[in-house]
Amino acid sequence: MRISATLYLTDETISPVRLARELEERGFSGLYLPEHTHIPVSRESPYPGGEMPPECARMLNPFVALAQAAAVTSRIGLGTNITLVAQHDPVDLAKQTATLDHLSAGRLTLGIGYGWNREEAADHGVHWPTRRALVRDRMALMRALWSEEPTAYEGEFGRVQASEVHPKPVRAPRPRKDGPPLTGPRTLIGGAPGPRLFGEIADFADGWMPVGGSGLGARLGELRGVWAEAGRTPEELYVAVTAVVPEAGKLEHYAALGVDEVILQLPARGEAEVLKALDGFGRYL
Repeated sequence: MRISATLYLTDETISPVRLARELEERGFSGLYLPEHTHIPVSRESPYPGGEMPPECARMLNPFVALAQAAAVTSRIGLGTNITLVAQHDPVDLAKQTATLDHLSAGRLTLGIGYGWNREEAADHGVHWPTRRALVRDRMALMRALWSEEPTAYEGEFGRVQASEVHPKPVRAPRPRKDGPPLTGPRTLIGGAPGPRLFGEIADFADGWMPVGGSGLGARLGELRGVWAEAGRTPEELYVAVTAVVPEAGKLEHYAALGVDEVILQLPARGEAEVLKALDGFGRYL
């Protein structure tokens, strides 16, 4: 089981360059970064899990920060947890994603999700009730751009002509029973468990990125069943549990469940405090 790390990286925390170097030198498997473009002051959307951390309004752009991390490392994985796909132009996001994957020699994992902040999404022109359909549509458009041959796409929310576009993501296409192969980097969907989410994972992703919690074993069994019914290869399902605060027995439990990767939560603090936390996490590697 891979052990990686995440934090709310901001203009006031440790830098992505220093953090990436430390993670690689200490033997961690990867660095994952979340995304918010802005937090409207008039926000009424409740933050999942209680009070919203103030760092949400100060987050660095994850693709820019991960590009810095890629430039000073050669081994660790680089990922988003999560990219708010609905808030991006899909043609531009496809280019950013493929470029980062290319420059990092295929080390990118694209964690995606549907978001929780209605006000933030509205400023991007997102109609909240249709955001899940919008994400599915934009991912299909991006996969068309990532295809080996020029491929057109006409969807409910967007279209693209058959186009020459490079670079291509490094990861080989993954076959599906229904529809064209999945192109692009490993793509994991974050979100609460349930039949709808699991169906979406089996349809257009490579796995699940849940926030750590109880009941994961039963939920993983459900996901594996949906995955098999969709004709996906069992060994290709990837599960990365994120925002994990490690404690005795927790990582062993995840490993026994067949979790592929655990992403430990670092404090959104300066260099000294983050390095101290990494010192403490070292015993889990």
